[in-house]
Amino acid sequence: MMTYVLIIGRRIKMLYLAPLEGITGYIYRNAYQKYFGGIDRYFTPFIAPAKGKPFRHRELADVRPEHNTGIMVIPQILTNHSEGFIKAAKALTDMGYDEININMGCPSGTVVSKGKGSGMLADPTKLDHFLEEIFAADICKISVKTRLGMEFADEFPDILDVLMKYPFTEVIIHPRTREDYYGGSVDLAMFDLAVERYGEQTESVLCYNGDITDAAGYKNIQKRYPQVDKIMIGRGIIGNPFLPQEIAEQRCCYNAGILLAFHDELFAGYMEAGLGARNVMFKMKELWSFMECLFEAPDQQKILKKIRKANDPDTYNTEVRKLLR
Repeated sequence: MMTYVLIIGRRIKMLYLAPLEGITGYIYRNAYQKYFGGIDRYFTPFIAPAKGKPFRHRELADVRPEHNTGIMVIPQILTNHSEGFIKAAKALTDMGYDEININMGCPSGTVVSKGKGSGMLADPTKLDHFLEEIFAADICKISVKTRLGMEFADEFPDILDVLMKYPFTEVIIHPRTREDYYGGSVDLAMFDLAVERYGEQTESVLCYNGDITDAAGYKNIQKRYPQVDKIMIGRGIIGNPFLPQEIAEQRCCYNAGILLAFHDELFAGYMEAGLGARNVMFKMKELWSFMECLFEAPDQQKILKKIRKANDPDTYNTEVRKLLR
C-alpha cells in the first residue's frame, strides 16, 4: 500500500471516500486500502434500520469490526425515525464505533418517497424534531451528509439554520438538490454560504463533496476554499482508484499491474463471501461502468464491450487480462 498525505501550503488535507451502495462495502474498502490507500475515512453504504432489528445480515457483515481492521470506518444510517436511529447507533457503539453519519443526501426515488435520504430536506421542521431527539439520546458523535434541498437551492438557508443548531462533528455538503441528482453543475454559491455561516468553525466542521474527478478539480476546490480541510470524493475515486495519489503527486499514476491485483482481490473476496459467480460478475461489471473512463483507446473500448457481455468467469477474466496487459 502506498502512503502519502495531501498538503496544500502548510495544511494537511483529510480525504474521505464517499459511500456508494453496492460497491464500497468492506471487501472493496479493504482491497482499496491494501493497493492504494490515501483515504483518511471510509463511510459505509447506508444502513436502513428495520422494524425489530437494527441491521440486516448484509449490513451487519459490512460493519463487523473484524471486517474493518486497520482502517477508519464511519457507519452511515438512513432513517427518518429517531427510534430506529437510536437503536442502530447503540448497537454500533457496542461494536466500538464512536461516530455515526446520517444520510440526508441519497436522491434515489424509492428512498425519497419514504421521506428518507434527501427526502428529509423537504420539511425543515420535521428534520429539526428528528435531530433534537437523536442528539438528546447522547449516544455518540454524529456527523451528517446532506444536499441543498429537494427541488431548489434556495431551500438550503432554512436547512442550514436547522443543522447549525446541533453539535455535528462534521457537516458534509454535496451542493446539489435532490432534483439535480448528479447532473448539472454543483452550486458553489450555496457552499460559500455554509462557509460564511460557519465562519471560524469551517475548518473543524465543514467537508466538501461533489464533482471532483481529477487532480485539477481537487486543486480548484482547495484554491476556492483554503479553510476547508476535509474533502469527500466518491465516483471520482471509484472511477480512478489512483486519484488520491495523483492529487498528492500531481501526475498520472496509472499502473495496470496494481489495478489487476486490486481487481483480482475484489473478485476473490466476493467469491469467498459466497455471492456466486454470476453475482460477482454483476458487481464487477458495475465497477467497470465507473472505471471505463480510464480506457479511451478504440481497442480498449472493444475489450470493455466484451467484458460487459461476458457470461462466465473464465471469459470475463480472460478479457480483463487483455485490457490490463
